[in-house]
Order: sequence, then C-alpha cells, then structure tokens
Amino acid sequence: MSHKAILFSAPSGSGKTTIIKQLMQYFDCFEFSISATSRQPRNGERDGVDYHFLTPDEFERRVQAGDFVEWEEVYAGMRYGTLKSEIERIGEQGKVVIFDVDVNGGLNLKRYFGDAALAIFVMPPSIEVLEQRLRTRGTESEESIQKRLGRSSKELGEADKFDVTIVNDDLERAVSQTKKVVEQFLEK
Repeated sequence: MSHKAILFSAPSGSGKTTIIKQLMQYFDCFEFSISATSRQPRNGERDGVDYHFLTPDEFERRVQAGDFVEWEEVYAGMRYGTLKSEIERIGEQGKVVIFDVDVNGGLNLKRYFGDAALAIFVMPPSIEVLEQRLRTRGTESEESIQKRLGRSSKELGEADKFDVTIVNDDLERAVSQTKKVVEQFLEK
C-alpha cells in the first residue's frame, strides 16, 4: 500500500482534535478520514462530515460484509470504525489520510498500514488536566467522565507503542513539534 497515513490517537480530552485542525491549515495534502459510528449524532454534528452515522444494525451488517479496516465497541452498544471506502476515496485524490482515532483504533491502523503510517500519541500533561478539560466541555455526565478517565489511564500505558509522543501542555509548542515530525515523515 503506497498511501501514507498519519494516525493521531489520544485519550479523550487530550487536545488531539485541536492539534489536527491546526495542522490541516499547514498541509494541503491532508484529507481527513471520517469514522463511522453507531451512536446518535450530537448537537450540530452532520452525517458524512463529522461521522458516517450508521444504525447499530447497519454497522453490524457492514462489519459482516468486511467493509471496515478496523472497528471496535468503545462502550456498550457504541461502535466506531474506519471504512475501507474512506481510505480508497482519499487515496484516489492523491491525498495523505489523517486519522483521529482512539488508542486501540490507532494501534489497529498502525498494523494495517505498517511503515506507511506515522502513529502519533498525544499525551495530556496529566490525568488531572484531562479531567478538567472533560468537565469544561460540559457535554459529559459524571458517570461518563469517570468512565472516560478510567479508560484514559489505561490508554496512557499504550503510548510507547506509537512512533511519536507529543505532550500537549502548551498547544503552540505541541503543534509545532507535530508539524516538524509530520514534515520529516512526508519527506521520506
């Protein structure tokens, strides 16, 4: 597979999406891989833009059909995955595919792409900061926050399986470090 891919993984709330948005302004060769999910759209989310929203049945049908590069059930009844058709769509445009995925998804994609992928782990400065960021979002219930934090501490233990770890304690610095690493990878 000749297409290059850049994978961003991080615990929820570590700021990876913000870093990706800034990178997208620097690199015009990037195209975002839109994940599929079986969860309901949140306020303002649009199908085919934020996610490919599938019903749980539809998601299962496509899993059975082999349409996914990787997928997982993140929480009970809530699945996320990467459709092969997304990677093909981006490859046909001659673009570099960018993924914003959770840690398991990142490791699965790294296996799929091998050396054609740069896997970046975005590390929050601390679990406390992570908790603060999740609370500031105001979109999560207390139970959901606790669930995410439990998951996050487990995910932080996976950082060494990624090619690069970027600590996001200062956004500007994190973006410029990421930019440098990505430039080196694209020049290879």
